[in-house]
Amino acid sequence: MADIDKKDKNSDKKPAPQAKVKFEVYGEEMIEKEVKSSGNSGRIYLPPNWVGHIVKIIKVE
Repeated sequence: MADIDKKDKNSDKKPAPQAKVKFEVYGEEMIEKEVKSSGNSGRIYLPPNWVGHIVKIIKVE
């Protein structure tokens, strides 16, 4: 039972950040924005003409 409790406590921890990697992405437009707090989450507002299109989000710092 103690092993299960110890495992559950460790499962809540986030993995250590890894070294930066390079992504190569082809697209049509790029916007750089800061993520703002929104309740228990984060939010980025994008232009309305982007609605319905596929986007990729990359954390850079």
